Amino acid sequence: MFLRRFLSHPKRYLVALILLINILTVPIPLFCAVQEEVGLAFVNHKAEDLALRPFEDPSGSVPKLLMELNYDQWRDIRFRSEKTLWKEEKLPFSIQFFHLGMFYDRAIQINIVDKGKAELFPFSTDLFDYGKNQIDLKKLPSNLGFAGFRIHFPINRPGYDDEVAVFLGASYFRAVAKNQQYGLSARGMAIDTASPTGEEFPWFKEFWLVKPTSRSSTLIVYALLDSPSCTGAYKFTITPGEETRMDVTCNIFKRKDINKIGIAPFTSMFFYGEAENGRPGDFRPEVHDSDGLLIETNGGKWIWRPLENPSRLLISQYKDVDVKGFGLMQRDLNFDHYLDLEARYEKRPSLWITPQNDWGEGHVELVEIPSDSEINDNIVAYWVPEPNGKLSFAYSMKWLTPHMDKDKPARAAHTRLVTEKEEGVYRFIIDFEGKELNAILAETGLASDITVEGDASLIERQLLKNPVTTGWRLSFKIAIPVEKLKSIVPDRKPIVKLTAFLKKGENIPEPLTEIWTYDFRP
Repeated sequence: MFLRRFLSHPKRYLVALILLINILTVPIPLFCAVQEEVGLAFVNHKAEDLALRPFEDPSGSVPKLLMELNYDQWRDIRFRSEKTLWKEEKLPFSIQFFHLGMFYDRAIQINIVDKGKAELFPFSTDLFDYGKNQIDLKKLPSNLGFAGFRIHFPINRPGYDDEVAVFLGASYFRAVAKNQQYGLSARGMAIDTASPTGEEFPWFKEFWLVKPTSRSSTLIVYALLDSPSCTGAYKFTITPGEETRMDVTCNIFKRKDINKIGIAPFTSMFFYGEAENGRPGDFRPEVHDSDGLLIETNGGKWIWRPLENPSRLLISQYKDVDVKGFGLMQRDLNFDHYLDLEARYEKRPSLWITPQNDWGEGHVELVEIPSDSEINDNIVAYWVPEPNGKLSFAYSMKWLTPHMDKDKPARAAHTRLVTEKEEGVYRFIIDFEGKELNAILAETGLASDITVEGDASLIERQLLKNPVTTGWRLSFKIAIPVEKLKSIVPDRKPIVKLTAFLKKGENIPEPLTEIWTYDFRP
């Protein structure tokens, strides 16, 4: 009745009409959907929904003129420093972006999160200096997207923003700690690595960068992973410093059954090392980003596996339940062992993984791929959970410089191999070093434990105090039957599995040192 009387007057009707139009056209919050606050749960929902849909391969969406760029041309496309994200606000962290092109053919979306709300960071050619490249910028889509991004933070000296981490290509990312240079790379996930069916490379298709405060010492990055087999939601909490730490949480959603999933994977390069006594025609004694795989077992034992550049594909597995930690180490920090003023291999980081929740049964897997060049990353390591196991993992990643630690056993500092004059006879020399071990006098005496598995026999051993390093040197010989060496069938060529450690006495089973392991293929 009231409404009828109200509309019976033309002036009142006009006012009501104007009010109604305003209500319908103005985006009043009452009529707007509430945006979910960006966090891991938000990315989980996206990953779970994405897993219910068929995989869409974005390859081929990048213009041909960008994909035809060579390495030098692509590198000549530089992000304009004055466009650096958060630079003008003088925040502790700042971000620069990489341009698509060359072999970076999958565009990623970058979102900036401020107070829980996300806003897409748009691509623009104004963000980049294209250098000498003759690129018709009008042919580039306005919504092209980016190849990746890098993070800056002052870790070496106040007031200078060092590049501390980079996310670029598939699910690859790298980081450095103080006074380091980039070396090995980490990945979000590895799928079917070194499998006969071929490896699948998941990729981070979208990122959310959480805007830091003026006092932040950490940067939070969320990532959405996609692949034909699965999707994933990731949270990275990045803290640069003396050791750069990344706390990672990942949740995986399968699209289909996967033969082998690699959790916390990393990729490195090992061309040749101390065991090979250099290479003819190369003045450098060693060339590698990492020199060994280190594992701390659930039982508290430490396993050291020196890396190889094998003559054929080599896969090594170390089973455990709820492994305590593992990583690829660059232990040799002596410049004289590399002599490379450009590469500075002695400054390459080590990377250590520590699970933050129960990982259950599985194994650490090491893959070593033959390589004829130092430009190839031929080393891969990761954790393989048992089939049908959990698909949620939390772990910390420490990019660090390894030093001898009093809380850890003496380490196998050096491994050298000698091919003796007698056919089929090989000598291994292992130098063990550690604060407690070095303090043990020569007259005290120690014992060694050596295991030889495969077509070989132990024929000689010797344990000596090293008066130069004050450590201990274990030397032993193995013999392989000559007829085994002459086999022309690759699968029948001998593989000898070796383990060795030092202990306080012959009747004492517990290791005093790391357990040195080696898969030897003559």
